Amino acid sequence: MASEGKRTNSPADCLSVENLKVIYENRCNMQGYNCIMVYSHDTKRILMCRRKKDPYKGLSNLVGGKIEPGEDGCDAAYRELFEETGISGDDIELKHLMDFTYYFQKCYVEIYVGRLAPGVVPKGDENELYWSDFDHDFFDMALYAGEGNIGHMIEQVRLYWDDIFDLESTDSPVLN
Repeated sequence: MASEGKRTNSPADCLSVENLKVIYENRCNMQGYNCIMVYSHDTKRILMCRRKKDPYKGLSNLVGGKIEPGEDGCDAAYRELFEETGISGDDIELKHLMDFTYYFQKCYVEIYVGRLAPGVVPKGDENELYWSDFDHDFFDMALYAGEGNIGHMIEQVRLYWDDIFDLESTDSPVLN
């Protein structure tokens, strides 16, 4: 018998078919959101917005929004990106980077990343759009929405730069 506080199953047990079904069913009953990381064509800046309303009113955030019931997550990301910035699927190729699941809030967030085609100028009026370079502390919760997640996402892109972008590692402003 296992002592109190110790796990009796292996990590592989947590990924059983039964547990995966429960995770899927839970996610089906959650509200989905997306968050889109738009890198400038030269990859030296990232597109941000300053929130005009709650949640996170006044803080900087990435663009994104709700996934509608029955809507594919990637389709929703392209739809939200176009609605908020005028950027279409012809202007950027999005890659699904990661997800965050919030069981207590009953929601999940799908994170997408892409590099904007040359000459495309984002425009929108839902929130103030601006380009940010990478010399900021994206973990600063007084300035950035998401409880530090933006910093975490940027670090994930940095770690997997070559898998995400068709550029040499030395071309990355976040690696140098």
